[in-house]
Amino acid sequence: MLEKPFRGIIPPAITPMIDNDTLDVAGLERLLNRMVDGGVSGVFILGTTGEAQNLSYTLRKEVIRQACRIVGGRISVLVGITDTSFSESLSLAGIAADEGADALVSAPPYYYTPGQPELIQYYEHLANQLPLPLFLYNMPSHVKIMIEPHTVRTLSDHPNIAGLKDSSANGVYFRQVIYLMRDKPAFSLLVGPEEMMAEAVLMGAHGGVNGGANLFPELYVEMYRAAVEKDFERIAVLQPRIMQISMSLYTVGRYASSYIKGLKTTLNLLGVCSDFMAEPFHRFERAEREIIRKGLIDLGIEV
Repeated sequence: MLEKPFRGIIPPAITPMIDNDTLDVAGLERLLNRMVDGGVSGVFILGTTGEAQNLSYTLRKEVIRQACRIVGGRISVLVGITDTSFSESLSLAGIAADEGADALVSAPPYYYTPGQPELIQYYEHLANQLPLPLFLYNMPSHVKIMIEPHTVRTLSDHPNIAGLKDSSANGVYFRQVIYLMRDKPAFSLLVGPEEMMAEAVLMGAHGGVNGGANLFPELYVEMYRAAVEKDFERIAVLQPRIMQISMSLYTVGRYASSYIKGLKTTLNLLGVCSDFMAEPFHRFERAEREIIRKGLIDLGIEV
């Protein structure tokens, strides 16, 4: 059973790949064990960081099976089921439940932009048929629509909707959601951008779904705990390091994919997994890899 509210650091896992149709299983094993050993509360697979929308359904199902096998119940597994097809979302959810996952995550269906009443109808219809609890995923930069605060409040009344992952990087939005959810203490509020995770936890968030925890899980777990304990001196020490990671490893090149390429290149340099990118994107070339390597050296990490 998933803790309510679900708390802590839940890394949005990258998907290690050998080629477009082949999962890097050994790399996934090293990655997930690294997270477990780092003290995270759970792992979120098949999200934006996991390149889910660029993966075949066959590969997505393989990721679910392998991740659940590797984790083996040591931490919670959250599975992304975002899709333009309702039936495919249900299919992924069924696989997740069969393999032992703990919860599901869904951003609004994209391409045709739904209105807020349609979003409410969609999520209620989806949640009614899901075998596991559902987390709403607010990702307006990628799906063209915000799950508005009052929509979150309405959907929180559904018994199978457990929380919200907000990746809007909009502090005002998040404060509005916290205010509207003040009488719903069991509803989890998780923030995506790691740069504002401590601030969000201090505001009332229950944890972070932070990409940097693929790389250095202990750092983000320590920051989360410092925020929970309101240890401002420790936060002041850790925040600059988190910002250095963000600004040196995620910003190489002017690409929308720079963040994921930076994560994958860094993990490859650290010897964790392959840095293959799902089409239509491609891994960094030698020049960009050298920038990432220098960024790690500046962080005090020899590679």
